Amino acid sequence: MDDVALDPEEPESQKSPYVQALDALRAQSVHYLKEVGDQWCSPDSLFWGINAMFGPFVLDLFAADDNAKCPAWYTAEINALTQDWSADLAALGGAAFANPPYSRSQYDGKQAITGMRNIMNYTRAMREKGGRYIFFIKSATSETWWPEDADHVAFIRGRISFDLPTWFNPADEKQIPSGARFAGAIAVFDKTWRGAAFSYVDADELEEKGRAFMALAQFAIGKVQKPAPITASLPETESRIWPLEVGLLFTQVNGTADLNAQQQNKLKANINQLWLERMPGSEIITIAGGLVSSMQGATNA
Repeated sequence: MDDVALDPEEPESQKSPYVQALDALRAQSVHYLKEVGDQWCSPDSLFWGINAMFGPFVLDLFAADDNAKCPAWYTAEINALTQDWSADLAALGGAAFANPPYSRSQYDGKQAITGMRNIMNYTRAMREKGGRYIFFIKSATSETWWPEDADHVAFIRGRISFDLPTWFNPADEKQIPSGARFAGAIAVFDKTWRGAAFSYVDADELEEKGRAFMALAQFAIGKVQKPAPITASLPETESRIWPLEVGLLFTQVNGTADLNAQQQNKLKANINQLWLERMPGSEIITIAGGLVSSMQGATNA
């Protein structure tokens, strides 16, 4: 399906004060960190790592048109707290992801738009209707909104940071994140869940898993855009002396012995590029392993 926000945009005159304030903030020529408020975004590597564990994600519950992580999403104008998540997921086929706004409760008349207590209560109602809802949240167990009744909570070992929104234009050199990082957790709402009530996941491993997943997705896109077999990209006589580090990493990737010479050179080229980008060796090996599987699949097809 095409990427789409799941409701038409409201006329300006019908927008809530919360949405109008967001529009005004985005339209400013410059911004200050203190103004970002509840608009901090999930880092891609963490999102894809969470997707690998609990997805596939098809619906972003709290997003904007310029930062949605999924093919379908609700904006503040649409107001997720007025939508039937369960019905939309049944039509889309998959799970929902949420990095919810942490601002104090905001309303459009009597209808809540934000507020973690409001969001958690609505999530419980949607859970009863069916569907899987995955929340990427701060590990704030002392807060009144903390979802003690979630079907599963995965506590993230190691602190995490969020990304600035794309519209943020720093007013001066001081408007750079200080590097403050937060304890995080993943809350699962799914009444069909039959696993443990809680678990732990390492932040670095989660990001590594996410980057590997992203690399495979990019590789798959490349195959769709360039359907020629992988051997066509390298001549039969391709021969090159690679850096020692590339050779050492190559020897640690499973399945390389089953590749032909052209595929091995292609894999080494990818390893070399990742090495030049200073990616950790363990991550390069993980990504290269995925590429080997894809190459083998292309050969056997």
